[in-house]
Amino acid sequence: MTRVWLLLSFVSLTSAFYLTKRDEFHFKSWMAQYNKAYDFEEYYQRLRIFTENKRMIDKHNEGNHSFTMGLNEFSDMTFNEFRKSFLLSEPQNCSATKGSYLSSNGPHPDSIDWRKKGNYITPVKNQGACGSCWTFSTTGCLESVTAISTGKLVPLSEQQLVDCAQDFNNHGCNGGLPSQAFEYIMYNKGLMTEKDYPYTAVEGVCYYEPSMAAAFVKEVRNITAYDEMGMVDAVATRNPVSFAFEVTSDFMHYHQGVYTSTECHNTTDKVNHAVLAVGYGQDNGTPYWIVKNSWGPYWGIDGYFLIERGKNMCGLAACSSFPVV
Repeated sequence: MTRVWLLLSFVSLTSAFYLTKRDEFHFKSWMAQYNKAYDFEEYYQRLRIFTENKRMIDKHNEGNHSFTMGLNEFSDMTFNEFRKSFLLSEPQNCSATKGSYLSSNGPHPDSIDWRKKGNYITPVKNQGACGSCWTFSTTGCLESVTAISTGKLVPLSEQQLVDCAQDFNNHGCNGGLPSQAFEYIMYNKGLMTEKDYPYTAVEGVCYYEPSMAAAFVKEVRNITAYDEMGMVDAVATRNPVSFAFEVTSDFMHYHQGVYTSTECHNTTDKVNHAVLAVGYGQDNGTPYWIVKNSWGPYWGIDGYFLIERGKNMCGLAACSSFPVV
C-alpha cells in the first residue's frame, strides 16, 4: 500500500511539474524581480496562485478591453488575501447627503492634470499591508490644497490619522473616510508632517504634538453624492479631490488604460478604497479620471490609474470631498 501511495505521489508531482514548468520559470523571474522568498510548502502554494493570476491576466489581455492587466507585487496573492491586507476591512457607508460644495457651473477645460500645473503633488506612497488608504487619500489631498495655497509642498503624516482619528468614525488599519479625516484635522487643529510623525503601517499610540502641526483645515467641502460633474468642477477650478470607490478582483492586476468594470457596484455602501483624483481627460472618446493610488510606484501607471469618468464607475462619485485651508 505504501509503495502504491509513493508511486502515485511521484506521478502526481511529475505531472504537476510538467504542467507548470513554463509557469515556474515565469514565477522564478517574478520572484527575483520583486525580491520574494518562500519556504518549500509556501513556494508551491504561491506558484499555483501566481499561475492562476497570470493565466487570467493573459486571457484578459487577449480580449478587447479598454485597459490591460499585468503582473505586479501582488501577483502571488488571491483577491481575498489582498482585500484583507490592502482594502478597507468593511465597506464604508458614506451616507448619500447633499454636500456643501457649490459648483461654479464651468466652463471647464477638456483636460487637466495637477501634476503638470506645478509642484502640487507628492510622490506616490505605499500604504503597505494596512487598510489605511483613507489616510493617504486625505494627506494627498491636503498636501495639494496646501501647496496650491502656499506654494510649499510638504508630505504629511498618515500615521497621525491612523493613531489619532478614531473619535471621527475612523478605524486605523481597518478603515475610514477622507471626509471624516478632514473633520478630525479641522477640530484637532492640525496635522504633523510625515517626517515628524512617520508611517509604520500598524496602529500605535497617538502622540500628536499641536506645536508641530504643519497643515490645517478651515472647512470640509463634501460634494453631493453621485454629482460627478461637481467633482469635475472642483478638480478643474480648485484642486485635487479625495474619493472612494469599490475595488473588485480585476483591479488589483491593473496595468494601464482606462479601467472599467461590470462587476462593481455604484452605491455609497460598497466603497472599499480611497484615492485621489488629480485630473481628468479623454482617450479615444472615453472620458477618464487621473487617479493617484497608495500601492507604491510600481503598481499601475507609476502608481496611478485611469478610470472611466461620467458613469459613477464603481461608485466613485458616491463620497468625494476636499478641505479648505
